[in-house]
Amino acid sequence: MLDDIQHRLRFGLSRDLWLVTLGIFLNSLGYGAVLPFEVIYLHDGRGFSLSVAGLVVAMLSGVAVVTAPLAGPLIDRFGSRAIAGIAGVALAAGYGGLAFAPTPSLALAAAVLGGAGNGMLNPSQTTLVATLARSDVRHRATAVSRVAANTGYGIGGALGGLVATYGLTGYIALYLANAVTYLVYIAVLLAVVREPARPEPTTGGYRVVVHDGAFLQLAFINLALIAVGWGVFTWLLPPYAKDDIGLGTPLIGLILLANTATVVVAQVPVAKFAEGRRRVVMMAVAASLFVGACLLVIAAGAGRTMAYADLIIASIAVGIGECFHTTVLSPLVADLAPTSLRGRYMAAMGLSWWAGLAVAPALGTPILSISSTATFLIAAGVAASAGLSALSLERRLPATSRLTPRPSEAIAPSESS
Repeated sequence: MLDDIQHRLRFGLSRDLWLVTLGIFLNSLGYGAVLPFEVIYLHDGRGFSLSVAGLVVAMLSGVAVVTAPLAGPLIDRFGSRAIAGIAGVALAAGYGGLAFAPTPSLALAAAVLGGAGNGMLNPSQTTLVATLARSDVRHRATAVSRVAANTGYGIGGALGGLVATYGLTGYIALYLANAVTYLVYIAVLLAVVREPARPEPTTGGYRVVVHDGAFLQLAFINLALIAVGWGVFTWLLPPYAKDDIGLGTPLIGLILLANTATVVVAQVPVAKFAEGRRRVVMMAVAASLFVGACLLVIAAGAGRTMAYADLIIASIAVGIGECFHTTVLSPLVADLAPTSLRGRYMAAMGLSWWAGLAVAPALGTPILSISSTATFLIAAGVAASAGLSALSLERRLPATSRLTPRPSEAIAPSESS
């Protein structure tokens, strides 16, 4: 009886998966504390111009676009745990270097290291979670890791705001603390987490990936949904809320907090709801929620009486949509990928993730400066197209991958350790 209770409390996940989840929480805690203050630290704390500060911060994402696909073959060759460890070292060196970067050249060099780590960490960490989890609980492992990440971001942002009040000293402390979280994560991975033996390598490499029509369609669906649900509502909604609706920064912060809190609360229930249901329908629901959120944002600009309430509801809808999409994404990629090429598949999907994040501010900001209504109408159209594409994807999926599996109750709790 006690073993059964412990098994249920662990959500059917192994000890190693919970340790990785703890590491994800720590990383997100440190990164969440730094993220809102990256430009402010470089501009106000180090005296860099805004353009230089923006360039340094852009390198943290831009270099990741290059290193993410390079990480795939390394993961397949050396294992996801090893590459996650190397990524952690690069991130610790990058953010530690940024803490003590008095000149733009040193800051750029540190940002290159951090960006390389970002590009490697996402696919290696995703592959590690998929490898450690049984196929019937991968959606649960994904859900728990997302809850850990969003909780870390939320708490980290709040703590970061308190520490940042101490000026340059506070900023340096935040960057060093972020670096330490990566080092702790590495120590846990290398000392405690066990990765299963890697399968024999498969020939073809990325040629197999680019000839997988179902996977490529899924990657483009992901790019579109990331661009709208993550990109538009992270980078375009705040300036719209400030300039068009007239909201102050504290109220805008609460809109973003509503999104994070929704993910923390809804992710696990959505993962359990998904069990036994069609994956493409889950993605289509996510797209529909994004469409509705975009229309609510437009309505907020048209009728100011309920404007703030509309934006809060839109942010919550996006958070629920994120839960529907991410519950499906990584487990489906793991199902489509040959085991020996899982790292490449995850890296390619990670590239679509970074590309989606880059597209929203790059293309959306100029449109926003012309017409906010057009911006969110286009975003709604992109999300709707992604939803329709998701429904058409099902015929290309293997029959065994069309439903989110129900966890097997036949496996004893002791076997999940």
